[in-house]
Amino acid sequence: MRPVVETVDLTKTYGNATVVDKLNLRIEEGDIFGFLGPNGAGKTTTILMLLGLTEPTSGVARICGYNSTREPLKVKRLSGYVPEKVGFYEDLTAAYNLAYTARLNGFSEELVMKRVGEALDVVGLSEVVGQRVQEFSRGMKQRLAIADILIKMPKVAFLDEPTAGIDPEGVKEMLGLIARIAKERKMTVILSSHQLPQVQQICNCVGILIKGRMVVEGKLDQLGRETFGGGRFRVEIQLAETTSALVNCIKQIKGVIGVERSGDLLLVSCQADLRPQIAKAIVDNNGLLVQMKIQSYALEDIYMKYFSEA
Repeated sequence: MRPVVETVDLTKTYGNATVVDKLNLRIEEGDIFGFLGPNGAGKTTTILMLLGLTEPTSGVARICGYNSTREPLKVKRLSGYVPEKVGFYEDLTAAYNLAYTARLNGFSEELVMKRVGEALDVVGLSEVVGQRVQEFSRGMKQRLAIADILIKMPKVAFLDEPTAGIDPEGVKEMLGLIARIAKERKMTVILSSHQLPQVQQICNCVGILIKGRMVVEGKLDQLGRETFGGGRFRVEIQLAETTSALVNCIKQIKGVIGVERSGDLLLVSCQADLRPQIAKAIVDNNGLLVQMKIQSYALEDIYMKYFSEA
């Protein structure tokens, strides 16, 4: 399948400074991709090149197969962008701001009103449709920014720090909104953020950009295994009673590499997710399974490992 977002050796230099260095990126349809890196890493520059808002020095950026440099209008029709500092006409209402965007996209007046109403309903702002934006909280403005990009129903949305400056309850609502929209509309989301726990909560893939280079990219669970588990699955098991017989029966399962005790837990290293086989072996040997899960890894630990190495 053709990726929704793709870069090939994408590079951007300013004088002697290389801001983005031969970036190769591939994001599939429906992914919520966490784009991570410290300030100055090149994240915003990459997004601007993907959107066709700045030209690369060399390399190629594509959105849905369209070249961002040669076909910028087609790319913009398929893409939405929420910058870190959203801007609206503060003395106008939420509905008027969205209608202005819709008219700029050439929609008929009938479609303008339809899209505005739908977008405000999706983000939960229908009750303040006639309220001026200057009266909105930071969280409400962020939701309005999401509604603004929904007007043209994009295939790809770029969100730059969408939860910055929002209270914890607002953050929870915003993350839930992004996840719901991505799922319901099959929209691919690229989320640039410094809030690693939030990224881990919502994103299924991440890429870490440091000094213009992509140091690691992939599915979150896979990155954790490769970074700390040698590429192996690690299954955490808690039993009502741990006996040598149960440990031995787990060791005999095909694909199990090793079994370790850690307090009241068993840590099973294996070549694949063998939880069904492990559970069956425990039950067949009269064991009582309390809980079992794949060992998870904190995104913060993954990030700091690659950041320190870079």
